Amino acid sequence: MAKIEEILALEQIENDIFRGIATETLLPRTFGGQVAGQALVSAVRTVDPGFGVHSLHGYFLRPGNPTMQIVYLVDRIRDGRSFCTRRVTAVQDGKAIFTMSASFHGEDRGIEHQDTMPRVPMPEDLPDPDLVDDQTVRWARIEWAEWEFRFVPPEQMDTSRRWAAQQQVWFRSREALPDDPVFHVCTLAYMSDMTLLGSASVGHPDEKTQGASLDHAMWFMRPFRADDWLLYDQTSPSAGFGRALTQGRIFDRNGNMVAAVVQEGLTRYLRDW
Repeated sequence: MAKIEEILALEQIENDIFRGIATETLLPRTFGGQVAGQALVSAVRTVDPGFGVHSLHGYFLRPGNPTMQIVYLVDRIRDGRSFCTRRVTAVQDGKAIFTMSASFHGEDRGIEHQDTMPRVPMPEDLPDPDLVDDQTVRWARIEWAEWEFRFVPPEQMDTSRRWAAQQQVWFRSREALPDDPVFHVCTLAYMSDMTLLGSASVGHPDEKTQGASLDHAMWFMRPFRADDWLLYDQTSPSAGFGRALTQGRIFDRNGNMVAAVVQEGLTRYLRDW
Protein backbone atom coordinates (compact mmCIF):
# COMPACT_ATOMS: atom_id res chain seq x y z
CA MET A 1 0.00 0.00 0.00
CA ALA A 2 1.24 3.52 -0.79
CA LYS A 3 2.15 5.87 2.06
CA ILE A 4 0.05 8.99 2.56
CA GLU A 5 3.04 11.16 1.54
CA GLU A 6 3.05 9.39 -1.85
CA ILE A 7 -0.73 9.61 -2.25
CA LEU A 8 -0.82 13.36 -1.59
CA ALA A 9 2.33 14.23 -3.61
CA LEU A 10 0.57 15.35 -6.79
CA GLU A 11 2.42 16.03 -10.02
CA GLN A 12 1.70 19.41 -11.62
CA ILE A 13 1.35 18.86 -15.37
CA GLU A 14 0.09 22.33 -16.36
CA ASN A 15 -1.21 25.53 -14.73
CA ASP A 16 -4.02 24.42 -12.37
CA ILE A 17 -3.83 20.81 -13.64
CA PHE A 18 -2.47 18.05 -11.40
CA ARG A 19 -2.15 14.28 -11.46
CA GLY A 20 -2.35 11.78 -8.61
CA ILE A 21 -0.96 8.27 -8.49
CA ALA A 22 -2.96 5.06 -8.59
CA THR A 23 -2.70 3.03 -5.39
CA GLU A 24 -3.08 -0.62 -4.50
CA THR A 25 -6.40 -1.41 -2.85
CA LEU A 26 -8.70 -4.28 -1.93
CA LEU A 27 -11.67 -2.17 -3.00
CA PRO A 28 -13.28 -2.64 -6.45
CA ARG A 29 -13.16 1.15 -6.94
CA THR A 30 -10.81 3.97 -5.96
CA PHE A 31 -11.14 4.79 -2.26
CA GLY A 32 -13.23 7.96 -1.94
CA GLY A 33 -10.93 9.45 0.67
CA GLN A 34 -8.03 9.23 -1.78
CA VAL A 35 -9.93 11.23 -4.40
CA ALA A 36 -11.09 13.83 -1.87
CA GLY A 37 -7.63 14.18 -0.34
CA GLN A 38 -5.89 14.54 -3.70
CA ALA A 39 -8.53 17.00 -4.93
CA LEU A 40 -7.99 19.13 -1.83
CA VAL A 41 -4.22 19.10 -2.37
CA SER A 42 -4.71 20.34 -5.92
CA ALA A 43 -6.92 23.19 -4.68
CA VAL A 44 -4.47 24.11 -1.90
CA ARG A 45 -1.63 24.43 -4.38
CA THR A 46 -3.46 27.22 -6.22
CA VAL A 47 -4.17 29.37 -3.12
CA ASP A 48 -1.96 31.89 -1.32
CA PRO A 49 -0.44 30.30 1.83
CA GLY A 50 -2.08 33.01 3.94
CA PHE A 51 -5.43 31.29 3.44
CA GLY A 52 -6.36 28.05 5.20
CA VAL A 53 -9.01 25.61 4.01
CA HIS A 54 -12.10 25.66 6.23
CA SER A 55 -14.59 23.57 4.24
CA LEU A 56 -15.07 21.26 1.29
CA HIS A 57 -18.13 19.83 -0.44
CA GLY A 58 -17.72 16.97 -2.88
CA TYR A 59 -19.83 14.65 -5.04
CA PHE A 60 -18.72 11.19 -6.14
CA LEU A 61 -20.04 10.98 -9.72
CA ARG A 62 -18.58 7.70 -11.00
CA PRO A 63 -16.57 4.88 -9.44
CA GLY A 64 -12.86 5.48 -9.97
CA ASN A 65 -10.62 2.85 -11.53
CA PRO A 66 -7.99 2.05 -8.85
CA THR A 67 -5.44 1.01 -11.48
CA MET A 68 -5.48 4.40 -13.25
CA GLN A 69 -4.02 7.76 -12.30
CA ILE A 70 -6.44 10.64 -11.73
CA VAL A 71 -6.15 14.12 -13.26
CA TYR A 72 -7.43 17.11 -11.26
CA LEU A 73 -8.59 20.30 -13.00
CA VAL A 74 -8.80 23.38 -10.74
CA ASP A 75 -11.02 26.41 -11.43
CA ARG A 76 -10.19 29.61 -9.55
CA ILE A 77 -13.72 30.73 -8.71
CA ARG A 78 -12.92 33.58 -6.33
CA ASP A 79 -9.93 35.33 -4.75
CA GLY A 80 -11.19 37.81 -2.14
CA ARG A 81 -9.65 39.60 0.81
CA SER A 82 -11.06 37.14 3.38
CA PHE A 83 -12.15 34.11 1.36
CA CYS A 84 -10.99 32.16 -1.68
CA THR A 85 -12.98 29.49 -3.53
CA ARG A 86 -11.79 26.70 -5.78
CA ARG A 87 -13.69 24.10 -7.80
CA VAL A 88 -11.92 20.85 -8.61
CA THR A 89 -12.94 18.16 -11.10
CA ALA A 90 -11.29 14.75 -10.94
CA VAL A 91 -11.06 13.05 -14.35
CA GLN A 92 -10.33 9.50 -15.49
CA ASP A 93 -10.55 8.30 -19.08
CA GLY A 94 -12.01 11.65 -20.11
CA LYS A 95 -14.91 11.49 -17.65
CA ALA A 96 -15.50 13.33 -14.37
CA ILE A 97 -15.54 10.93 -11.43
CA PHE A 98 -15.62 13.53 -8.61
CA THR A 99 -16.25 17.23 -8.23
CA MET A 100 -15.46 19.37 -5.20
CA SER A 101 -15.74 22.96 -4.05
CA ALA A 102 -13.28 24.09 -1.39
CA SER A 103 -13.36 27.36 0.54
CA PHE A 104 -10.33 29.05 2.11
CA HIS A 105 -10.36 31.72 4.82
CA GLY A 106 -7.79 34.18 6.09
CA GLU A 107 -7.39 34.20 9.88
CA ASP A 108 -10.07 36.19 11.78
CA ARG A 109 -11.17 36.59 15.40
CA GLY A 110 -14.72 35.94 16.66
CA ILE A 111 -16.90 34.09 19.16
CA GLU A 112 -15.80 30.63 20.28
CA HIS A 113 -17.63 27.55 21.57
CA GLN A 114 -17.78 23.80 20.86
CA ASP A 115 -19.59 20.61 21.84
CA THR A 116 -18.07 18.52 24.62
CA MET A 117 -16.29 15.36 23.53
CA PRO A 118 -18.24 12.21 24.48
CA ARG A 119 -17.03 10.21 27.46
CA VAL A 120 -15.07 7.34 25.90
CA PRO A 121 -12.13 5.13 26.88
CA MET A 122 -8.77 6.43 25.76
CA PRO A 123 -7.24 4.48 22.86
CA GLU A 124 -4.56 2.97 25.11
CA ASP A 125 -7.34 1.38 27.18
CA LEU A 126 -8.94 -0.37 24.19
CA PRO A 127 -7.86 -3.75 22.81
CA ASP A 128 -5.28 -3.92 20.05
CA PRO A 129 -7.22 -4.44 16.78
CA ASP A 130 -4.89 -7.31 15.88
CA LEU A 131 -6.43 -9.18 18.82
CA VAL A 132 -10.07 -8.33 17.99
CA ASP A 133 -12.05 -11.06 16.21
CA ASP A 134 -14.22 -8.77 14.08
CA GLN A 135 -14.46 -8.83 10.28
CA THR A 136 -14.74 -5.03 9.91
CA VAL A 137 -11.73 -4.42 12.15
CA ARG A 138 -9.64 -7.04 10.33
CA TRP A 139 -10.55 -5.63 6.92
CA ALA A 140 -9.67 -2.06 7.96
CA ARG A 141 -6.34 -3.30 9.32
CA ILE A 142 -5.48 -4.85 5.93
CA GLU A 143 -6.80 -2.09 3.62
CA TRP A 144 -5.34 0.78 5.66
CA ALA A 145 -2.22 -0.78 7.17
CA GLU A 146 -0.62 2.67 7.58
CA TRP A 147 -3.37 3.69 10.03
CA GLU A 148 -4.15 2.49 13.52
CA PHE A 149 -7.78 2.03 14.59
CA ARG A 150 -9.37 1.41 17.98
CA PHE A 151 -13.14 0.81 17.83
CA VAL A 152 -15.01 1.71 21.02
CA PRO A 153 -17.18 -1.27 22.12
CA PRO A 154 -20.93 -0.45 22.15
CA GLU A 155 -21.18 -1.07 25.89
CA GLN A 156 -18.54 1.61 26.52
CA MET A 157 -20.06 4.33 24.33
CA ASP A 158 -21.85 7.40 25.64
CA THR A 159 -25.12 6.83 23.79
CA SER A 160 -28.58 8.39 23.57
CA ARG A 161 -31.94 6.81 22.75
CA ARG A 162 -32.50 9.64 20.30
CA TRP A 163 -29.73 8.39 18.01
CA ALA A 164 -30.71 5.71 15.51
CA ALA A 165 -27.15 4.42 15.00
CA GLN A 166 -23.80 5.35 16.47
CA GLN A 167 -20.16 4.30 16.17
CA GLN A 168 -16.97 5.66 17.73
CA VAL A 169 -13.45 5.05 16.43
CA TRP A 170 -10.06 6.31 17.54
CA PHE A 171 -7.60 6.56 14.63
CA ARG A 172 -4.16 7.95 13.75
CA SER A 173 -1.26 7.48 11.37
CA ARG A 174 1.11 4.78 12.60
CA GLU A 175 4.14 6.81 11.46
CA ALA A 176 5.09 10.41 12.17
CA LEU A 177 3.93 12.78 9.44
CA PRO A 178 5.48 16.03 8.15
CA ASP A 179 4.95 19.11 10.34
CA ASP A 180 3.15 21.14 7.65
CA PRO A 181 -0.38 21.86 9.05
CA VAL A 182 -1.85 21.88 5.53
CA PHE A 183 -0.57 18.33 5.01
CA HIS A 184 -2.49 17.21 8.11
CA VAL A 185 -5.68 18.87 6.84
CA CYS A 186 -5.41 17.05 3.49
CA THR A 187 -4.59 13.83 5.33
CA LEU A 188 -7.72 14.16 7.45
CA ALA A 189 -9.78 14.69 4.28
CA TYR A 190 -8.36 11.35 3.13
CA MET A 191 -9.02 9.63 6.46
CA SER A 192 -12.50 11.07 6.99
CA ASP A 193 -14.03 8.63 4.48
CA MET A 194 -12.74 5.65 6.49
CA THR A 195 -15.38 3.79 8.55
CA LEU A 196 -17.98 6.62 8.37
CA LEU A 197 -20.54 4.86 6.17
CA GLY A 198 -20.18 1.82 8.42
CA SER A 199 -22.02 3.70 11.17
CA ALA A 200 -25.22 3.24 9.11
CA SER A 201 -24.90 -0.55 9.36
CA VAL A 202 -24.58 -0.67 13.15
CA GLY A 203 -28.29 -1.40 13.58
CA HIS A 204 -28.40 -3.85 10.66
CA PRO A 205 -25.51 -6.25 11.29
CA ASP A 206 -27.01 -9.13 9.28
CA GLU A 207 -28.08 -7.16 6.22
CA LYS A 208 -25.93 -7.42 3.08
CA THR A 209 -25.76 -4.07 1.33
CA GLN A 210 -23.78 -2.35 -1.40
CA GLY A 211 -21.93 0.63 0.03
CA ALA A 212 -20.43 3.64 -1.74
CA SER A 213 -19.91 7.30 -0.86
CA LEU A 214 -22.25 9.61 -2.77
CA ASP A 215 -21.32 13.02 -1.41
CA HIS A 216 -19.02 14.32 1.30
CA ALA A 217 -18.86 17.62 3.17
CA MET A 218 -16.27 18.61 5.72
CA TRP A 219 -15.43 21.57 7.94
CA PHE A 220 -12.10 22.21 9.67
CA MET A 221 -12.31 24.13 12.96
CA ARG A 222 -9.07 23.83 14.91
CA PRO A 223 -5.44 22.73 14.41
CA PHE A 224 -4.61 19.05 14.88
CA ARG A 225 -2.15 16.36 13.89
CA ALA A 226 -3.24 13.25 12.02
CA ASP A 227 -0.43 11.25 13.64
CA ASP A 228 -1.93 11.90 17.10
CA TRP A 229 -5.03 10.01 18.23
CA LEU A 230 -8.32 11.47 16.95
CA LEU A 231 -11.80 10.35 18.04
CA TYR A 232 -14.33 9.96 15.21
CA ASP A 233 -17.77 10.19 16.85
CA GLN A 234 -20.15 8.94 14.14
CA THR A 235 -23.94 8.78 13.90
CA SER A 236 -26.41 7.85 11.17
CA PRO A 237 -29.62 9.79 11.80
CA SER A 238 -31.55 8.33 8.86
CA ALA A 239 -31.46 5.61 6.22
CA GLY A 240 -33.97 4.73 3.53
CA PHE A 241 -34.54 4.26 -0.20
CA GLY A 242 -31.10 2.70 -0.57
CA ARG A 243 -29.25 5.68 0.93
CA ALA A 244 -28.00 6.55 4.41
CA LEU A 245 -27.06 9.88 5.93
CA THR A 246 -24.03 9.78 8.21
CA GLN A 247 -22.29 12.48 10.21
CA GLY A 248 -19.20 12.67 12.35
CA ARG A 249 -17.48 14.95 14.81
CA ILE A 250 -13.72 14.61 15.14
CA PHE A 251 -11.98 15.43 18.44
CA ASP A 252 -8.34 15.31 19.48
CA ARG A 253 -7.51 13.45 22.67
CA ASN A 254 -7.63 16.71 24.67
CA GLY A 255 -11.29 17.16 23.77
CA ASN A 256 -10.87 19.85 21.10
CA MET A 257 -13.38 19.52 18.25
CA VAL A 258 -11.15 19.80 15.18
CA ALA A 259 -13.49 18.89 12.30
CA ALA A 260 -17.04 17.88 11.34
CA VAL A 261 -18.16 15.62 8.49
CA VAL A 262 -21.49 14.87 6.79
CA GLN A 263 -21.83 12.18 4.15
CA GLU A 264 -24.60 10.44 2.25
CA GLY A 265 -23.82 6.96 1.05
CA LEU A 266 -25.34 4.14 -0.95
CA THR A 267 -26.71 1.38 1.30
CA ARG A 268 -29.05 -0.53 -1.00
CA TYR A 269 -29.57 -4.25 -0.68
CA LEU A 270 -27.25 -6.36 -2.79
CA ARG A 271 -28.86 -7.07 -6.13
CA ASP A 272 -29.17 -10.63 -7.40
CA TRP A 273 -27.82 -10.29 -10.94
